[in-house]
Amino acid sequence: MSSEQERYNVDRHYRALHGGHDLHYFRVQLKETDLAIGVDKSSYTDSLLVWCEREVLRLRGALESYIRLHPEFRSSFVPLPLLPGAPPLALAMSRAAYKTGVGPMAAVAGAIAQEVGRRIGNRVQDVIVENGGDIYMNSSVDRLIAVYAGSSRFSRKIALRVAAVECPLGICTSSGTVGPSVSLGKADAVVVKASDAALADAAATGAANLVQSEQDLMRAVDYVQHIPGLNGVLAVKGEKLAAWGSIEIVAV
Repeated sequence: MSSEQERYNVDRHYRALHGGHDLHYFRVQLKETDLAIGVDKSSYTDSLLVWCEREVLRLRGALESYIRLHPEFRSSFVPLPLLPGAPPLALAMSRAAYKTGVGPMAAVAGAIAQEVGRRIGNRVQDVIVENGGDIYMNSSVDRLIAVYAGSSRFSRKIALRVAAVECPLGICTSSGTVGPSVSLGKADAVVVKASDAALADAAATGAANLVQSEQDLMRAVDYVQHIPGLNGVLAVKGEKLAAWGSIEIVAV
């Protein structure tokens, strides 16, 4: 394996736990973008996989071209005005950044998952797109989303029940103890629900940044409560959790 390949080879062991036996899962990976896509089995074709690969290439290509013109967009930890001609993906990320007070790249995984999922939705009945823990879902049946929270006692023992009537929906997770993404906090997991997956992703990052200890969980919850457009939040650190909004927690 080359050093370039190793750079993007992130362990996604949690994907071995995917349920949804009515779905056919396949993987699309390009640089940091690593999608696990589940669609109803009756809708899957090899041509759908090829189409998804091309769509990810198109989305990333447009965003990377924009970042070459506006490199601060990639590195900033605060919202930034867009340059004229910014692609739709950058626009979605920028809107989420301004609503949550974080940098636009905090929304990139959710934004890509959502854009791919919406476009696939024209071809399938059910779709789930997971991009490094950030999910876009449009499902005709209720589903459970398991929570992976590192070494917390709640990890893999609880899930969020998502009703079909809530879809389409974004369910995005940020962690300071799991995975390669940048976090200024030490939360084991902060999961945010919103109809906009880019917004859910940015808000999860912002909330997780506030958690250094179990005593900070309510700070994260309070932060989410004051952002319009968010449906709910679950914050986990060590032996404690806190939640607000449209969150149904079940044991698994």
